[in-house]
Amino acid sequence: MRTKIIAGNWKMNKTLEEAKALTAELISMASEIKGDAKMVLCVPFPYLLSTKDQLGKSRIQVGAQNCSEQDSGAYTGEVSALMIKSIGIPYVILGHSERRQFFKEDGKLLAIKVDKALGNDLTPIFCCGEPLEIREKGTHEVLVRKQVEESLFHLSAESVKKVVIAYEPVWAIGTGKTASSQQAQDMHAVIRKQLAAKYGDGVAQQIPILYGGSVKPDNAKELFSCPDVDGGLVGGASLKAKDFIDIVKGA
Repeated sequence: MRTKIIAGNWKMNKTLEEAKALTAELISMASEIKGDAKMVLCVPFPYLLSTKDQLGKSRIQVGAQNCSEQDSGAYTGEVSALMIKSIGIPYVILGHSERRQFFKEDGKLLAIKVDKALGNDLTPIFCCGEPLEIREKGTHEVLVRKQVEESLFHLSAESVKKVVIAYEPVWAIGTGKTASSQQAQDMHAVIRKQLAAKYGDGVAQQIPILYGGSVKPDNAKELFSCPDVDGGLVGGASLKAKDFIDIVKGA
């Protein structure tokens, strides 16, 4: 049985003091959590090391929000997977819808980033998902399968088992539109079926697929009860300690 993972994506939010205060609240509240669900805080680059140190031996882990496709060199402002590894950070988000939209990251580039992350013993949280216009055209399954194939299908079976996938219905993030638990399950099942066709069902059943479409305390339990939904990539709700912990309890 796959372990549930709840990853909070803080995006570009919080000052250092605010980040420390939120982390302190989460450490305190995490003691209430029963079960083996994993918790990951994907914080802005300047806070990675201080958050890791503050968490100490807490059950909460830390993740980065992106990494460069380059190892090192004259790339001002970039952060390599090697740098992230060197400070002991285990997770990195790759291909988030905002990176695809605002920074024009495509499947070919993300395939390189996935390789860099895995090559440095990082667990990629690889994001895929469709915008509203694609959903309305009914071609969302085609697009998501293309995103997965372009960035992950060059990997061996052993390597792909080290990847966490996060499905983001971009049309349901901050738009007022809501994806139903059945819509989430349907797309997660599409992705798992695609993985099974490529790598076999044994491998596909080991890969966690998280849901990243406006997860909130009031819909978490229903979402996480779906057979192919293995947790969540949480945005806005991860910036409030009680909301994030309530979502974890839903797992």
